[in-house]
Amino acid sequence: MTDLTQRNDIPSPCYVLEEEKLVRNLELMKRVQDSSGARIILALKGFSMWSSFDIIKPYLHGATASSVWEAKLAAEMGKEVHAYAPAYKASDIEQLKSLVNHLSFNSLTQWQRYKDSLPDVSLGLRINPEHQEAETPLYDPAAPGSRLGIRASQLEGVDLTGIDGFHCHNLCECDSFATERTLKAIEARFEKWLPQLKWLNLGGGHLMTRQGYDVDHLIATLKAFKTKYPHLDVILEPGSAVAWQTGPLIAEVVDVVDNEGPIAILDISATAHMPDVLEMPYRPTVRRAGMPGDKAYDVKLGGNSCLAGDVIDIYSFDEPLQPGDRVQFEDMMHYTMVKTTFFNGVEHPAIAILRTDGTLDIVRQFSYADFKARLS
Repeated sequence: MTDLTQRNDIPSPCYVLEEEKLVRNLELMKRVQDSSGARIILALKGFSMWSSFDIIKPYLHGATASSVWEAKLAAEMGKEVHAYAPAYKASDIEQLKSLVNHLSFNSLTQWQRYKDSLPDVSLGLRINPEHQEAETPLYDPAAPGSRLGIRASQLEGVDLTGIDGFHCHNLCECDSFATERTLKAIEARFEKWLPQLKWLNLGGGHLMTRQGYDVDHLIATLKAFKTKYPHLDVILEPGSAVAWQTGPLIAEVVDVVDNEGPIAILDISATAHMPDVLEMPYRPTVRRAGMPGDKAYDVKLGGNSCLAGDVIDIYSFDEPLQPGDRVQFEDMMHYTMVKTTFFNGVEHPAIAILRTDGTLDIVRQFSYADFKARLS
């Protein structure tokens, strides 16, 4: 991981995408595609930094959208556009019909309502394999009572003429063995329908770019499935894996207060700029910091909103933090920028790309006008 805290050309706060690391991930995904025969598309819900589309476009087959607005953004990549949402309004379908190549419905009623409105789109159904792999309940689409996907029992006796594919998404930052188990669960419940399909979309959650992920096993798993069902176009749509470990959020200490220990107030907010810290919750990695007690000085890192719980965690440092010090939160590209808000009117982090030659492109800085435009 690159230490960017000493670069004076990076404003604070700022998300910094490191181009070299993004290309590294994309090269690995190209290897998976070339070796397995599966195709990979970018899930915009996890990473929708459109200023990086020119980097991504040569490697992936397109993008997948969870809404009309995401579909419009995906279309700007100039490649395939896939779509899925829990429910569509008629006005959504009217806009999507000229934007998307594939569209998956969450229910039979939605498909039956809109199938005749999409004559030029390859249509699919999202299935629920009733097989759980996600460790965090908030992100488990296959949990009992889930609103996402159609169970096999609901397809019995239904004429699926016009359905080209199934879409299954039940993983969340999982390994290749979870993919293998999921494919077995799909076969166990939905095998009778697979011969009549053209494609199978395995959704996201395939964290193939994480250190220690068994890429060879993933390739072997996908090849074995393709050998058994050679007529199926197998599609993966990761979001996290594309942008995994590709860049940090740079923040700055604004003040240090004391209440049962030092508390550093930063120029970022957990709730506004890294909400998964509070929602999952999880503890982000901070460069040059350790767990409480690992180093000489413990300090609580807090955000600058008025939310009492806008606290990241307690970290330890070699030296006490002082106003003006930079703090680098690692791995902040995926499922972070896409979830930010303008809560409290807190300054929104800029967005930059650190190019492979070492130059920095600040592609977006936010202003009061951006904050005002979100309101009325």
